[in-house]
Amino acid sequence: MKLAELSWEEVRDLDRSGLWVILPVGATEAHGPHLPLGTDVIIAEAMAREGARRLQERGVRALVAPPLAYTSAGYAAGFAGTISVRPETATALVVDIVTGLARHGLERVALANAHLEPAHIASLTAAVTALAGVARVVFPDVTKKPWALRLTDEFKSGACHAGQYEGSVVMAERPELVHESIRTSLPENPASLSRAIRDGKTSFEEAGGPRAYFGAPARASAEEGRETLEVLGQILAEAVLAEEC
Repeated sequence: MKLAELSWEEVRDLDRSGLWVILPVGATEAHGPHLPLGTDVIIAEAMAREGARRLQERGVRALVAPPLAYTSAGYAAGFAGTISVRPETATALVVDIVTGLARHGLERVALANAHLEPAHIASLTAAVTALAGVARVVFPDVTKKPWALRLTDEFKSGACHAGQYEGSVVMAERPELVHESIRTSLPENPASLSRAIRDGKTSFEEAGGPRAYFGAPARASAEEGRETLEVLGQILAEAVLAEEC
């Protein structure tokens, strides 16, 4: 079920026992010359859908909320179309959204996050802490073990922004939004964004991504995207089921 597709009376009458709400979280930012600005949101919504499906297979009911599409995106700030908000604003948005859900008895929330910038991850972590006592919030951070180890080699290399990893998921979910002629002509950019971040770089340009991509876009495939979504859905479902225990 999608929360936004229900009427208020349908939400009022929901059986809340054991019901989880999944909040997809992404960013609106540059993803190379070949992928849409909403790439992270597309991935987050697909992760939420797949996680909900797996939960329902295990007898756990889940409702997918509308996505949060604005957060800290400072590394891509120099590229047209990127919309970045302050980290504290991102934290406040998540706190307010989850508090609003809890006010109506929807007190179990899982974050399906696809934006990996450190300031954004810190914002989500701060929100989870602030929500203690308000709601049960699960946030499987795929940038950390054990979850990161289950994702693709490109993801683990850190050279994965708008490359093979993200491009594959968009090809699986929204192929009409991928500029194929550009994607297939892009050379691999092996610069590790995660390493650049650890070295103190503060923008894609400084990190070696002058066209806002890292990794190998030309090697992306819809098949890999579907496989990645299976893993992301499993990660989300397993995190929720662990909280249930």
